[in-house]
Amino acid sequence: MKILIGMSGGVDSSVAALLLKNEGHDITGVTMKIWREGKYAGGQRDSCFGPNDDDNIAEAARLCEFIGIPHSVFDCFEEYDKFVIENFRNEHLAGRTPNPCVQCNAILKCGLLPDKAEEEGVDFDFFATGHYARKGHNGKRHTLLRAVDADKDQSYFLYRLSQRQLARHLFPLGEMTKEQVREIAREYNILDAVRAESQDFYSGDRNELIGEPDRPGNFVDSQGNVLGKHSGFWKYTVGQRKGIGIAMPEPLYVKELNACRNEVVVGYADEVIFHKLIADDINWIAFENLEEKMEVRIKVRSAGEPRPGAVIMPVSGGRVEAAFEDGIAGVAPGQSAVFYQGDTVLGGGIITERS
Repeated sequence: MKILIGMSGGVDSSVAALLLKNEGHDITGVTMKIWREGKYAGGQRDSCFGPNDDDNIAEAARLCEFIGIPHSVFDCFEEYDKFVIENFRNEHLAGRTPNPCVQCNAILKCGLLPDKAEEEGVDFDFFATGHYARKGHNGKRHTLLRAVDADKDQSYFLYRLSQRQLARHLFPLGEMTKEQVREIAREYNILDAVRAESQDFYSGDRNELIGEPDRPGNFVDSQGNVLGKHSGFWKYTVGQRKGIGIAMPEPLYVKELNACRNEVVVGYADEVIFHKLIADDINWIAFENLEEKMEVRIKVRSAGEPRPGAVIMPVSGGRVEAAFEDGIAGVAPGQSAVFYQGDTVLGGGIITERS
């Protein structure tokens, strides 16, 4: 088969390419260029978005040469700026907490990048990445599954993939553990050659991407009592504990962001436990639409295991209501709620309300 693989310059995509090459496939590596000097300052942290982009591209090219496959680079800065950075900015200024990795995977890494390659005449049957996830088929639709390595599973970030994207996608690392991947990298002497894994979205100060001057506002409690001052509500996220800077008998957490009043509502730990949410902009994978109540496991942030005992049901406007009796801390509007049964990703959407 002819397989196009997204190369980041890291160990996972490099091992994925190596495995596919060793299976006898015709492999071509491809990398997105998403940084352009001049618009943003960035910083020194290794990240997905920052001035280190050229170094990552150079490493990807060198690793492709080492593996013995051709490599192409496509400039995706304009699209990344529009669909990821602009969304990040607008969501924060609306008092929500976006997940740029979800946006990037669906729109750019697994969408625009292979589409651009195809437009430029690159011939391929499938597109692969080094994500830790698996795919299957339930007889009617392509499905997305959690990775064998639960600690590295990235299905949460991929729940917005379409049926077209899943049909052509391969996850070579989905059945492997991270240690098995690193062992292969050691065996082929590429472990020490690849860069450290990026843990951050942006190499600099995220407030730079939002681009708002400081605006004095208040920290308030749930009754509206002023507890302190801040310099802009967009600098905080729901569930945040560190950096509030208010001395109280117990730690305070960000409960809500009021964009209209430039207020950060804070409360004690029990005040940021929620038992219900509404999600919109739903993408179903395992079936076309949710028709009735269903018991599922749920994730409302990327870290941790899916929580059991949630019940989802369709509500008006194509939205979904999810209820979880035990409660979940820090459910944040703008983040994604992803629904699972077993290892299967049913689908998910963007959290708009919680109570």
